[in-house]
Amino acid sequence: MQILLALLLSAAAADPARVPSQPIVLKAAHLFDANAGKLVSPGIVLVQGEKIMATGNDVHAPEGAQVIELGDATLLPGLLDAHTHLSMEAGDNYYEDDFKQRLRPPAERAHQAAVYALRTLRAGFTTVRDLGASDYIDLGLHNAIRDGLIEGPRMIFALHGLGARGGHADGLAIPDDPKPHGVREGICSGADECRDAVRWQVKYGATVIKVMASGGVLSYGDAVDHPQLTLEELTAIVQEAHNLARKVAAHCHGDTAAKVAIKAGVDSLEHASFLKPETLKQAKEKGVFIVPTLLAVETVRMKAKILPPPIAAKALAAAEAHIKMMKEGLRIGVRFALGTDSGVGKHGQNAKELGLFVDRGMSPAQALRVGTLETAELLGMAAQVGSLEAGKLADIIAVPGDVLADVRATERVLFVMKGGVAVK
Repeated sequence: MQILLALLLSAAAADPARVPSQPIVLKAAHLFDANAGKLVSPGIVLVQGEKIMATGNDVHAPEGAQVIELGDATLLPGLLDAHTHLSMEAGDNYYEDDFKQRLRPPAERAHQAAVYALRTLRAGFTTVRDLGASDYIDLGLHNAIRDGLIEGPRMIFALHGLGARGGHADGLAIPDDPKPHGVREGICSGADECRDAVRWQVKYGATVIKVMASGGVLSYGDAVDHPQLTLEELTAIVQEAHNLARKVAAHCHGDTAAKVAIKAGVDSLEHASFLKPETLKQAKEKGVFIVPTLLAVETVRMKAKILPPPIAAKALAAAEAHIKMMKEGLRIGVRFALGTDSGVGKHGQNAKELGLFVDRGMSPAQALRVGTLETAELLGMAAQVGSLEAGKLADIIAVPGDVLADVRATERVLFVMKGGVAVK
C-alpha cells in the first residue's frame, strides 16, 4: 500500500515548471510542531523545490534565497480533510438542489468542482480525500489538478460509493428509473457482487473505497442507523480493497452497523453518530479511525427546519447522539481524523472543523494534530505530509497570531504553499 501511495503522490506533485528553482525561506513569529503539539518561536522553514529542507527557530537563509516575512503569524503544515465531496455543494432547498443537479450536465458540474477545489486549497487544505462523486467528476478533477490545468488540493478519491439496493448509495426511489444503478455504480448484493463493485472502482482509478455500512441522514428512504450490508458483504469489500492496496472508508451512523464494519476490517468510520462506548472501544482496539464530520452534523442540524420532515427528524436525532459519541470517544481515546463532509455545507469553510473539535473538548494542539498528522496517518501519507519536517513535501500555510491561543485563526489563512508553489 505504501508503494502505491508513493506513486500517487509523485503523480500529483507540483508542476516542475512552476516550482521555483531558488530556495525559499518562510519566517513567522511561530511554527506549529505537529509531532510535539507545541509552538516553536520564531518559526522558520527552508524550502527547496517541492520539499522542506529544514525547520526550526535558527534556520539560516542560503545565498540567493527568497525570504518571505509573514510577521505575527503561525506556520503550519497544510491541513488535510479526509471527507469531502468537491463535485457538489448543497443549498437551502433539498428538492431544488436535486432538481438542479439533475439538469446540470457533467461538464458544468466539473467546472463547479474546479471552483470548489480552488476554494478548498486557498482555505489552507492542501490534501483531501474525496468520498464519492457521479460521472467520474472526481477522477477528472484529480487529473486536472495533477496535470497543472487547474489549482486544487492533492486528492485521494473514491468514484462511486458502494452500498445496498435502496440504501444510502442508491439515490432517490424513482419508479421506472430509466437508468438504475448497478454494480458498476457501486450497488451490490452478496459477497461476489461487492468484490466486483470494488474492482470496477479500482479499474477507473479510485484510490480509496467508500462503502455505506448504514443508512444516511440526507437520503430519503432509509433509516439513518440501520445496517445496510451484511458482514460477508463488508468483509468481501474490505478484503478486495486491501488486496488492491486501497483503504476503506465506511459511512456509518449506526452502532450495530459499526460493529459489523469494525469486524470486517474497515480503516475509518465516517460520522459515527450513534456509536456506544463499547463500540468505540472496539474501534480503538482495532485502530479504526473515527472521522466525525462535525461541520456537516452542525450544518444539517441548523438546516433542519427547511429539510423534508423525515430527513429533519434523522438530522436532529443524529446531532443529539453525536455529542454523546464525541464525549465518549475523547474519554476512551479513539483516534480521530479531520473530515468535514464539505459539499453538505459550503466549500472553503473546512477549517471550522478545528474550532468544533475544541468546542467538543479537544485542546487546540490536539485539534491541530488531528487536522494534520493524524489525518495524514489515516490517509497513509504521514511520510509525505502532515508535519513541517525536512524531507516532506512543502505543504505550508500561515495563519494570523498564535494559533494555540486562537485555533479559529485557521479560518483566516494568510499564506498557502503546496508542493513548494505559493498559491495564496
